[in-house]
Amino acid sequence: MLDGLEGRNGAADGSVGPDAGVARAAELLAVVEEMARDHPDAVALRRPTGDGEHTETTYGELSARCDTYARALAYGGLRPGTRTCLMVPPGAELVALAGALSRIGAVPVLIDPGIAKSAVKACLERVAPEAFIGVPRAHAARLLLGWGRRSVRLPIVVGGQASRLYGVPLERLCARSAAAEREVSPEDADAERMAGDGEFAPDTDVPAPDPDSDPVAMLAFTSGATGLPKAVEYRARHMSAQLRMAGEVWPLEPGEVGMSTLPAFALGGSALGYSMVVPEMDFLHPATMDAALLVRDIRRFGVVGLFASPVPLDRLSRYCAEHGVVLDSLRAVVCGGASLDPRTAERLRPFLPVDAMVTSVYGATEVMPVSALESRELLGDVRRLTEAGHGTCVGWPLRESTVRVIVDTPGPLPEWYDGLEVPPGTVGEITVAGPSTTERYEGLPDRTALAKIREGGRTVHRMGDLGRFDQHGRLWLCGRAVQRVRTADGDLYPEQVEPVAHTVPGVRRSALVGVAPEDAGDAAGAPVAYVPVLCVEAEGRPDREERRRLAADVLARFDEFPHTRAVRHVLFHPGLPVDVRHNSKIDRPRLARWAARGLRGGRFR
Repeated sequence: MLDGLEGRNGAADGSVGPDAGVARAAELLAVVEEMARDHPDAVALRRPTGDGEHTETTYGELSARCDTYARALAYGGLRPGTRTCLMVPPGAELVALAGALSRIGAVPVLIDPGIAKSAVKACLERVAPEAFIGVPRAHAARLLLGWGRRSVRLPIVVGGQASRLYGVPLERLCARSAAAEREVSPEDADAERMAGDGEFAPDTDVPAPDPDSDPVAMLAFTSGATGLPKAVEYRARHMSAQLRMAGEVWPLEPGEVGMSTLPAFALGGSALGYSMVVPEMDFLHPATMDAALLVRDIRRFGVVGLFASPVPLDRLSRYCAEHGVVLDSLRAVVCGGASLDPRTAERLRPFLPVDAMVTSVYGATEVMPVSALESRELLGDVRRLTEAGHGTCVGWPLRESTVRVIVDTPGPLPEWYDGLEVPPGTVGEITVAGPSTTERYEGLPDRTALAKIREGGRTVHRMGDLGRFDQHGRLWLCGRAVQRVRTADGDLYPEQVEPVAHTVPGVRRSALVGVAPEDAGDAAGAPVAYVPVLCVEAEGRPDREERRRLAADVLARFDEFPHTRAVRHVLFHPGLPVDVRHNSKIDRPRLARWAARGLRGGRFR
């Protein structure tokens, strides 16, 4: 912990009033400035160099880089409101560029590089960024695949040996703006500015955004796990609240060491004043993470807080269990992106300090975080209920979140009304209202109308998830509304079926999908009764006979509960198709098509 930064967010208890929150968020990385002023030599970021070593960037250096980049980008033509696609891997450059864009008032457009390339093109066409800041590989894809072809006029290249076709190197922009500040002659400045990389307006003053307005501060795309990614509009107040609430579930002190396997939260950790370590891994393929390298760096740098999606945590837990590795510095582990599997928590906890917190966080790009559940509770009565088909408990709503379950309604709900909320125990759609709840999707009024409800002066976000509250006030997830399986005997919810299968030894993970019968189109207008199919990814590589025994064990377990008895088909998949961002959200439409072929081909047990 570093002295002098307690209560940096306002009140002594860390709470923030609405006005203070907006003022704080006007500078995305305000805490970086405080750290640079009070602890300039403290390490802000460590990034792997690929040879087992790391480069270090102090808070003083990071703040100076923010200054340099802000002047350079303003010189290049960025202004308040300029939409700027930012495709830079986690590290000092990403944090400094995000801070520079915030100072200018430009709007970062964040697209996960793991999103399908065709989807990236559609996303950029929708938001029409004027500037594109990225590493050479991102620019190569931009030119080859036509990303932002009709809108990008300011291509800026970060690092590497880049072709001039890609755009102007950031280093050259920095040199030009510095030369302009030294008041070089007009002839020299013009010659430097027109050196074959495009025409940029020579303006060394960093334009200040209007402090009284409430403009869009960032556009962040959803993962696209259930359709084409949507651009979520963040205002400054949303970002401020999100950081504040994230600090509640990941309670590190300023200067303590954090690590994140999720690129976006590597940036968020810096904004909270943590000393972040970038893990040595391929962020595009988190399932390939080498747990030994993660363990090495956790121990080397004394990582206190780890933020990760379920798959890297699963790999880490298996490594620790196999090698008996104790991670005695870790005291705050947070699982985000999907729910924490109890089996992962059970494996990991013995290798952490006794008082360590392992927390599963529920949320979405549109509102994050929403609720949290600590692993001790997860491994108690919650686990017993989950494994009996009650659903997945996502915990207790955070104190600033108003979480309610409403009547399952397929169409838009323009206004909140009395009677919309269902009583505890009843399954309905989960909704959230609070300071981090965003209000619209960019350029998608129809999707905004489906996802948002007006309630007086605030916006309520419909999560698209079905769930319920129990008698204690805990929130339980049943699954995505669009992913339930409508059978002849009633609806089946993935989160009430799959955890039952996961109690069977040999099942690594599973997915429930529905297959339409071959005669589904015979009765025009009649509702289709789908055949429920459980797709299983097994541990190891079981042979045919082992798969038969495993399928029989799964169906025997399903026979123990009335709602799972309707599932009579089990199909083994070598590796369930998942989203690239978290490697946890299963591509169920794709899997359902695959299961349909298997069902009709007789490839079931």
